[in-house]
Amino acid sequence: MSVPTIRINPRVKAAAARADYMRAGFVQIPDIFEPDVAEHIATMLETLPYDLAFEGEDGRPVVLKPDQTASDADAVAQRTADMIRRSGNGYGFIYRVYPLIIAYLEQRDPGHPIHRLTEFLNAEFVAFGAFVTNQPAVAKADGQLTRYGPGDFIGLHNDVGSEDSDRLTAYTLGFTRDWRPDWGGQLLFHDENGDVTCGYIPRFNTLTLFSVPQMHSVAPVAPYAQRPRHSVVGWLRNHQGR
Repeated sequence: MSVPTIRINPRVKAAAARADYMRAGFVQIPDIFEPDVAEHIATMLETLPYDLAFEGEDGRPVVLKPDQTASDADAVAQRTADMIRRSGNGYGFIYRVYPLIIAYLEQRDPGHPIHRLTEFLNAEFVAFGAFVTNQPAVAKADGQLTRYGPGDFIGLHNDVGSEDSDRLTAYTLGFTRDWRPDWGGQLLFHDENGDVTCGYIPRFNTLTLFSVPQMHSVAPVAPYAQRPRHSVVGWLRNHQGR
């Protein structure tokens, strides 16, 4: 079976998406890829091995590979339980991750077609994102695959980072199939009072772009959710940094 070329769906109305983004500071674009491309990407997300990522004791991300979580499962369970308790008074997150840029640079899974997605993100996708967000300073994209299962979440935050390269726009490429609203996992936007101003259910073959900074969270996935929440997430960045 031939592997489809990863490209933006030529039917996407980029000018209309740009107008929506300029008006609201975010936009959601359905059918961002043609069906065969979407299925190709979704299959990779559904079959690749994932690391475990969560907020560490020192406030920095912890990323553990599958062999690390398996070799000391009790200690990992204790650390994540402690993180969840700390999150009640601060920030926290937990989900599964495949780091696209790191995997590409370290030649993890050599020859795997996932690396073509990383190349796409830093070519056509960057140009598309720069146009839709009207930000010519956009020069590159980072990215990671994420998988959320029951109990996984991201607490309230605004995406402002400490790196040399500015985060100009956040993006989410959704590849979640047949999600029920009561399974949680919604991308939620919050105002200064903490009220939810907008929320998006996990969807399939859908791009969401939103400006940084903007307060948001990912609602915890319900314990009875029947399938994972899959997405490609990251930021469009300027030319600074390495």
